Amino acid sequence: MSSPSPAAAHHASTPDGLPVPRRYWAIAAILLSICMSVLDSTITNVALPTIACDFHASSAASIWVVNAYQLAILVVLLPLASLGEVLGYRRVSQAGLLVFTLASLACALAPSLVTLSVARLIQGLGAAGIVSVNAALVRFTYPHRHLGRAIGINAFVVATSAALGPTIASAVLAVAQWRWLFGINVPLGLITIAIARYALPDVERIHRPLNHLGALLYAGMFGLLLSGLESLAHHSATSIALAQLAGGALLGAALVHRELGRAAPLIPFDLLKVRLFRLSLAASVCAFIGQMCALVALPFEIQRLGHSAVETGLYMTPWPVALALTAPIAGRLAERYPAGLLGGAGLLVMAAGLALLAYFPSAGTAAGFIWRMAVCGFGFGLFQSPNNHAILSSAPRARSGAAGGMLSTSRLAGQTLGAAGVAILFRAYPATGSNLALSAAAALTLIAALVSMIRLTGPDAAPP
Repeated sequence: MSSPSPAAAHHASTPDGLPVPRRYWAIAAILLSICMSVLDSTITNVALPTIACDFHASSAASIWVVNAYQLAILVVLLPLASLGEVLGYRRVSQAGLLVFTLASLACALAPSLVTLSVARLIQGLGAAGIVSVNAALVRFTYPHRHLGRAIGINAFVVATSAALGPTIASAVLAVAQWRWLFGINVPLGLITIAIARYALPDVERIHRPLNHLGALLYAGMFGLLLSGLESLAHHSATSIALAQLAGGALLGAALVHRELGRAAPLIPFDLLKVRLFRLSLAASVCAFIGQMCALVALPFEIQRLGHSAVETGLYMTPWPVALALTAPIAGRLAERYPAGLLGGAGLLVMAAGLALLAYFPSAGTAAGFIWRMAVCGFGFGLFQSPNNHAILSSAPRARSGAAGGMLSTSRLAGQTLGAAGVAILFRAYPATGSNLALSAAAALTLIAALVSMIRLTGPDAAPP
């Protein structure tokens, strides 16, 4: 691989973060990028009925506008994180942002549902480029002593973007066509590209060959496993689902066999040997499964208790608001207190809130429901930033791409498994599935709390 160009050398990052004011421009580009990618995972849900009507398509067919985006991100996230270590995080992020912006334009101009779904798939590939190296860029932008607060700000933007998606969509649809949900990304994307070109850190790259076969095995494994889980929610597709899950398991076994002995494997087995890293990932997966189980089930549970669709939206708001307010504070606390303590305490609070929601009486007051939702959001916010800090800081700086990729993968995999689990519960228990899902979410969150607190015992390897 050729040596960095003079321009790259000029933009090379300092050993411990970027100087001010370039640091602020860099974090602005990073946050704008992640904000757009997260918004587009939730902003389209509100518009699905309108999109289906415009294209004279069924509601089931329109779901692919959402699924194509999520699936694309998951199947290429870790390969792109690995690519970031070889080609540079800056290049992967900028390429992802360019693809995302162009695909957003294609979504806005799509003449059919099929075209829109394909454009969303490509948009998801661009978003994967952004998400895969997001945490690594944050790590090299801020000094190590301020890493906790930087991760807290990042977590705040992710939480706020996810929470505001439906609200922004409703506001746009009130004054314009659904196509503007995608069209608005074009000017924002161009502005972010211009800032990123100047400000993003250019980190020294690792010289190793690209892992094409490993990437194909990973994409096939995740694609089959996720489609198999989604198929389990449908009575008529059980045999197909089992075949997909078996195929995904076989590809997973082949991937592990191929990657286990490699120096820098696609699935970072080298990092998984670090106790703090693997425990933090395990806590993240369990916590995000619990959170997504609750967030998918709660609208159904609220309406089961006799509230309207409008009231449902209001009742859902305290969780993301409390999370967004807590995340930056927890990020600063992560610089002083261990993640096992903060994360364990936060998840215990969240588990208690979920249990209270699961047993909320049908005659309960609105205020009683709202404070329980806020408790859940506060607990998760106290967990997320310190846990992200632990995942990143427990990996060597040279493996920041792999660590950041695993951080994002644990979040997205947990969310996907949680949503699929709720769908399966709804299939098995149509009348009480939402309430059972809340109970399951509380149990999973309690498990995550125990895993988090295990980190307080035993020695943890310090990153080089």
